[in-house]
Amino acid sequence: MSKEMQELQKQWHSMMQAIHTNSNVVSFMNSRVGQYLDDHPFVALSLLVFIAVSAIPVAFFLIFVISTTVMACMGVIVIEGVVISVGGIALLCVMSGLGVLSLAVSGVLSICYIALSTLINYWHTPSSLVKKQDANENSLLQSSPPVLDPSNKNTKSE
Repeated sequence: MSKEMQELQKQWHSMMQAIHTNSNVVSFMNSRVGQYLDDHPFVALSLLVFIAVSAIPVAFFLIFVISTTVMACMGVIVIEGVVISVGGIALLCVMSGLGVLSLAVSGVLSICYIALSTLINYWHTPSSLVKKQDANENSLLQSSPPVLDPSNKNTKSE
């Protein structure tokens, strides 16, 4: 054998020693599964090939799951933003309608107040004002000349 091949064999042997002396590997090889795979090398090789080959589809699936999760979160944020915007616009419309309604109601109430206060003032004038008006009417009647009544027979005829 050439020196390079012997060097490569030494490196391989030292790497295998490092793997076999690892505490995790030692505990796995002492388990039932590790003993079974050590007794059945074809099953161990098949399992190793399956794990190596399935790594790519599993990685693609995990990328798909993560990307759809991110897109769903972004979609929820977008949908939530749209819902909040629509709700804000609806609230603005309702508040504007309530503002117009309150102006109309206060206008109607103001008109009713003015009309009722005028009617109450007209119906319930103070008694001193009524006496003054009656006195004015009586003085006007007394100062006017007597009206000739043709039906009055007590008048002297010439």
